[in-house]
Amino acid sequence: MDEDLIGRVVDTAAKVVASGAVSANGHGNISLRVSGADEMYYTSAPSLDVVGPEGIVRVGLDGTLLEGDLPPIQAAVVAMHTALYQDHPDVGCVIHTHPPYATAFAVANREIGCWIEAMAMFGLAAGVPVAAYGPRGSEQALANIRAAVRPGVPAVLLANHGLLVFHRTPDLAVLVVGVVEECARVSISAQSIGGPVEIPAVMRAAALQRAMTFDIAGVVTA
Repeated sequence: MDEDLIGRVVDTAAKVVASGAVSANGHGNISLRVSGADEMYYTSAPSLDVVGPEGIVRVGLDGTLLEGDLPPIQAAVVAMHTALYQDHPDVGCVIHTHPPYATAFAVANREIGCWIEAMAMFGLAAGVPVAAYGPRGSEQALANIRAAVRPGVPAVLLANHGLLVFHRTPDLAVLVVGVVEECARVSISAQSIGGPVEIPAVMRAAALQRAMTFDIAGVVTA
């Protein structure tokens, strides 16, 4: 396997853990698409806080294990990753984790709205939808995810389970995981003072436009 790709997967897992967007046991899985090939590198470790080079496997986008050892419980959700790569050619990284606050919304089967500006700025102006519950790794779970994914929205909540994020690069995927968890956390706090209020649709578009303007401007130096 490619050592650089292995290192990127391990680094991505470390960034997710450092962000705090994980459950107490660190459960989750991460994959990176292999450029120019119908395969991905995938974490086989039971939790993200113990991912090392030895915990990375190579898997075909048809679900075939190509290299490494993959425990059945981790293999059960491989199709969740491969489906996103198959359906979205621009996706380069998939992250599944159980952030405490976002998972609370998943358990409640409730969408996360555009309650903070960062949601609008990073592709989540329409909020985060919920995929109906299906047993882990089942065809029903996979069909529910596909049905829930919205065009241009890089995240979906898995009912009674957790969060699934998919983006062009690992850094963008980690960023979205953090933004979704932040939004979920502050909205739960806001429940005690009347509940969160969504940003008006026209202002969401303005926030995204400004974010794009900032990106194009680049870094200003003195």
